[in-house]
Amino acid sequence: MSDTLAEGTTDHEVVLRQRRAAAAQARRLKTLDSIFELRAFIALGVLIVVFSLLSDSFLTVDNVITMTKHVAINAILALGMLLVILKGGIDLSVGSTVGLSGVVAGELLQGLHLGFVDAVAYPQVWAVIVLCIAVGALVGAVNGFLITRLNVAPFIATLGMLYMARATAMLISDGSTYPDLAGDPGTYNTGFDWLGQGRPLGLPVAVWIMIVLAGLVTLLLRKTPFGRWLYATGGNERATQLSGAPVKRVKLTVYVISGACAAMAGLIIASELTSAAPQAGETFELNAIAAVVIGGAALSGGRGNVRGTLVGAFVIGFLADGLVILGVSTFWQMLIKGAVIVVAVVLDQSQQRFQRHRAAASAIAVAGADEAASSDPPARPAKPPSDGPAPH
Repeated sequence: MSDTLAEGTTDHEVVLRQRRAAAAQARRLKTLDSIFELRAFIALGVLIVVFSLLSDSFLTVDNVITMTKHVAINAILALGMLLVILKGGIDLSVGSTVGLSGVVAGELLQGLHLGFVDAVAYPQVWAVIVLCIAVGALVGAVNGFLITRLNVAPFIATLGMLYMARATAMLISDGSTYPDLAGDPGTYNTGFDWLGQGRPLGLPVAVWIMIVLAGLVTLLLRKTPFGRWLYATGGNERATQLSGAPVKRVKLTVYVISGACAAMAGLIIASELTSAAPQAGETFELNAIAAVVIGGAALSGGRGNVRGTLVGAFVIGFLADGLVILGVSTFWQMLIKGAVIVVAVVLDQSQQRFQRHRAAASAIAVAGADEAASSDPPARPAKPPSDGPAPH
């Protein structure tokens, strides 16, 4: 009897040790996972410290505002790209949409020749902005149609649209630049430059647009059924479809939003320069993807948030502007930016591995707890107090 109890006690202690080891490993992996979640903030902090030490002009108020304005353009693109990546897709056409929207704005602000009445119409600035955003949304709608209705892979569909949108911009402008978009008071089409050069309350308009758009996307993801459907689609599209969620409509909508965001970025650039070139926005899609990935989103879909995307955009923007301030060669800038993107993807893959290990360790700890509870020797029932002799 004593040997049996001793053997049972030994088995119980082994189970307890295994459970404690698994729980300790789960805590360590949780700490590492938290560090990975903060990688974008850590990278941004390191960039600020390093560039501040290397250049006295990096953290001046004027330079910070200027850099934030550049960041805002990438952030507007990245917020649209975030929605696409959350559902497990990709949009390579946003850079071309930037150029196309600027060209459309230039064409409209130069005046529309109405041959049937032999007159020139000058749309007002607000109408130009609405029409250009509609053009961007149309590009996104075509992407969504190809992907949802014709089952074209997102990479191929948006790659084709990259060339088509850029070619359309070239055809409209005949390959030339619209040099002066300031407008003419006599035609009532002035004020376009305010979008890129205005500073209400001391901040550029682009920054205010970034803030408002970030708030709207946050509400969309956190407070609406669409946000829940989007995360679910990225996590497991088939299961989400079987649950009754409108998966195809979600896909189409995110591409429309991405196209509209790209058009807004193109308008800001054209307004800031008061000129529009069909070559504008080249490689901007890579900056948008990099910002989303650096911010912690998974390219496979289902994971990511607005906060991380904004920080990722700041990392890309501050890195690019900091290298320019230090006078680093353009070739080295491209090399460093590419290295940062590769490191971001490697860290994302590492985080996913840590999360899987953490889940496995937690499961072992829980199973060990259950096994320990079942292996405890049952307690002997307490002997009732005797009030008298036991009955025979």
